[in-house]
Amino acid sequence: MTDVRTVLWFDGRIEEAAELYVSLVPGSQITDVLRIPAGDNPWPGDAPAGEALTVDLTIGGAPFQLLNGGPQFPQSEAVSISVTVDGQEEVDRLWEGLIADGGAESQCGWCRDRFGVSWQVIPKQLGELMQTPRSAEVTRAMLTMQKLDVAALEAAAAG
Repeated sequence: MTDVRTVLWFDGRIEEAAELYVSLVPGSQITDVLRIPAGDNPWPGDAPAGEALTVDLTIGGAPFQLLNGGPQFPQSEAVSISVTVDGQEEVDRLWEGLIADGGAESQCGWCRDRFGVSWQVIPKQLGELMQTPRSAEVTRAMLTMQKLDVAALEAAAAG
């Protein structure tokens, strides 16, 4: 059997990150935690014995692993987690939860959580509106936004 998952490299706080992610995205759960063993620590970095080395989880049913690898490879927007949700209320809830406590807004539905992980919070309505004859207008409207506004996107599609 083949097991495929995305691994995200962190510099500590992986259990806190995993708990946030499973609390925000329905259909998510932590499935395993591997801790740094006591004794002679062969792992790079300064993580103490007992701290999580990896956390396996599903985010919306998709498998991920968070790795407490140290400061060598910081997060960047080169990798993001895209979540498609239904409607403005879900966009707002997820967006606010992700940027809370030190996260940041970006452009076109992208934001960064307090751990530095980039997310795309996309209403399913955007995909539907991009299939209309006014998709160029929808795109132009989207390019002006940080958090996506479903009503404004619908207005752009309506003309």
